Amino acid sequence: MNILIVENELYLAQSIASKLNEHGHHCEQAATINDAKRKEQFDIVLLSTNIAGQDFYPVIEHYENSIIILMVSYISNDTVSQPLQAGANDYILKPFMVEELIRKIDHFQEYELLKRQNRTYERYLSKDFKSHKFDNDIGDESLPLFIFSNFQKHADAFAFDFARSKNKFLHFLTLSDPKAFDEIKYLPKDELIYMTDFQVLKKSERKTLIEIIENRNVLISTTDSTDTENLRTIELKSDNKVFDQGDIMPIEDYVKYIILNYQHKYPDTELSKKLGISRKSLWEKRKKYGIIKKK
Repeated sequence: MNILIVENELYLAQSIASKLNEHGHHCEQAATINDAKRKEQFDIVLLSTNIAGQDFYPVIEHYENSIIILMVSYISNDTVSQPLQAGANDYILKPFMVEELIRKIDHFQEYELLKRQNRTYERYLSKDFKSHKFDNDIGDESLPLFIFSNFQKHADAFAFDFARSKNKFLHFLTLSDPKAFDEIKYLPKDELIYMTDFQVLKKSERKTLIEIIENRNVLISTTDSTDTENLRTIELKSDNKVFDQGDIMPIEDYVKYIILNYQHKYPDTELSKKLGISRKSLWEKRKKYGIIKKK
């Protein structure tokens, strides 16, 4: 990580930089507030709060997108409370072991990585589930709840949308995992849990699971609407009728679905190759199904 050390005690700054460099970080130093306000951005700013006669708040403002760790000689409103309210992230009390500082840096490094990953997943899920809209006004008292759908993504979208509407974290489990039952038992009682693959369980396992989730905040998706022990079940139907059939999809329906949904992505030569048919056959099927290819 790129780290800026704002400290007027030259020996201390050099000592910190040397240790951090050994751990793979790149460090720069600034002895004054004016020198600290640079054009380039830093991942972390180590900011001393006792640079005599200099207001350090401009540094906090300048690096508002960086992790700012205060290096303080004593704890007070001026050195800790107010700077934290102004945007600093943490503090460390002088004198300190460099190992403790490294532990804080590693913590924030992991935290920032998790935040970026979370933003990526949120964007992906929003895009992936964009076409799936539901009325989620079912209330917590309706849980546990079975979600019956032949289209797994439809059930997934419902579960994530429900969690978002309740402003709750969604804990995901697949019941095809043999350790799933044990994990459920150790989760907090108020945790919102989403389980998939109920249909893969044996009848005895289904009964055991239903006993475990009694009075818990659980959503379970299944492609089998039987053996739910009279627990509330909702059926989701996708806009795509191909996935709402209860049996194996006919080849002709599959070909039609692929042409409709992928002809804008692949040229005819590649699309016909993926379907295992000739370009002439692809053209004939478009004519048969009444599919118009947009140019």
